[in-house]
Amino acid sequence: MLDNLQKIVIEKPVDKIIRQIRELITSGELNPGDKLPPERKLADHLGVGRGPVREAIQKLEFYGILKTQPQSGTVVAGMGLRALDGLFTDVLKLETADFASLVETRVILEVNAAQFAAQRRTAEDIIAIKDALSEYEVKIAAGEQSIEEDLLFHLTISEASKNKALNSLMLIIAPDIIKNFIDLKVCDAGRFQKTVEEHREILDYIIDQDAAAAGNAMRRHLSDVLEFSTTIRQPQNQENGK
Repeated sequence: MLDNLQKIVIEKPVDKIIRQIRELITSGELNPGDKLPPERKLADHLGVGRGPVREAIQKLEFYGILKTQPQSGTVVAGMGLRALDGLFTDVLKLETADFASLVETRVILEVNAAQFAAQRRTAEDIIAIKDALSEYEVKIAAGEQSIEEDLLFHLTISEASKNKALNSLMLIIAPDIIKNFIDLKVCDAGRFQKTVEEHREILDYIIDQDAAAAGNAMRRHLSDVLEFSTTIRQPQNQENGK
């Protein structure tokens, strides 16, 4: 009987804030370019501390839904509603056996993103990628979970590619990547230093504007997770008699 009962999940303040902002955007009450109230004002209105408000805004910025502009505050980014829905409702509806397909798609997108980024990156892009890498390294040094920081490094590269369609596709699959990495325990603590070194190598090639080398470095970087994903697919194939 216990197997049929589900655990009661209490919604955190951060999740409630994110859900409410999402509803305001999808309903049209908030539109691209609209400015959000200051953190303190939002916190007072919602009856919470500034910490949950700040964390909610940071997560929404991570997925490109909000954007904080110097001297302008936090505004709604110009993202299509379908992409927005995908970030919250798992638009791909992937099952565990589909993880290999997700990884294959990620490799295609990210190898090309690295190549385009090496060709088109600006000085501001380099700063953003370096900052993302630093945030990842800080989390690693503290021994904390760093999946989102890892993915943020990759998303800053896709932004530097200056290919909006490619970047939007990366944003759509980002939640599935995070969910599967956590559920399948993809990240091996012993591999963190290797990951940092590979990130630095990719960044160096992007700085040098060596598109071919950046693409190859990204492919090597993702080769381990690609190989792991095939072990998830194999049992499914065996059950189907393939």
